[in-house]
Amino acid sequence: MGLTVSTIFTRLFGKKQMRILMVGLDAAGKTTILYKLKLGEIVTTIPTIGFNVETVEYKNISFTVWDVGGQDKIRPLWRHYFQNTQLQEDDLKEAVLLVFANKQDLPNALTVSELTDRLGLHALRNKTWHIESTCATQGTGLYEGLDWLSKELSKN
Repeated sequence: MGLTVSTIFTRLFGKKQMRILMVGLDAAGKTTILYKLKLGEIVTTIPTIGFNVETVEYKNISFTVWDVGGQDKIRPLWRHYFQNTQLQEDDLKEAVLLVFANKQDLPNALTVSELTDRLGLHALRNKTWHIESTCATQGTGLYEGLDWLSKELSKN
């Protein structure tokens, strides 16, 4: 009885635990995004050698965010942070994909449409994805992206 009540209480009032793997090219703003979401402010960052991991609380979800360095030499290690990081792998068939099209304040930034084409997102069949125009240093688009992600994760 106690276990049942505890389980019901957690489902009604507890936070859903989710894991996020944040990967991208070096200097894309991954660490800036992570700490803007975690702390609500911009922090001075240096290139990530290895990874940063933080918990970000948003609405009814507790996200454990793995921010993995994006340098050429580190990219082959991405798969070790989340087994089978290729979206086509069976282990990730339920995963949703949120792309932050960051640095939209810069004059040469790819538009959401251009980035969608370059990443081939329309070719991802049976995969739920969303791309959000963002500027991490201003906070623009970050919470809109998390809103989308939260809604998608709440469906499961």
